[in-house]
Amino acid sequence: MVKRPKGKVKIRRTQTHVHEFEGSSKLAEQGADRHNHRFAGVTGQVIPVGKSHIHEIDLTHTDFLNHFHNLKKIRTGPAIPVGNGKHVHFVTGMTTLNDGHRHQFNFATLIQQPLV
Repeated sequence: MVKRPKGKVKIRRTQTHVHEFEGSSKLAEQGADRHNHRFAGVTGQVIPVGKSHIHEIDLTHTDFLNHFHNLKKIRTGPAIPVGNGKHVHFVTGMTTLNDGHRHQFNFATLIQQPLV
């Protein structure tokens, strides 16, 4: 039997929701090196902000074109209602620097729990 120290309360964190996302970066570089990257993933759990919430995206790799980029600690915008109690989030930002350049991106997350 495990005894907890007196006065300590175990905090139970409830699961909220996440969003799937997919997108393409904007073009970077010039000439024959001009290119973009595709990416997909799942956001983190809800981060309450005011009367809404946001999510964090921490994506390790875009697709590979002799190099890749990360989407590190990117935060979505607040919830945007789309009807039936569902919502999406708009996301805008920059990839990490790799191969001497970065890419801008903007996309909307997919609807949370689309079949529920």
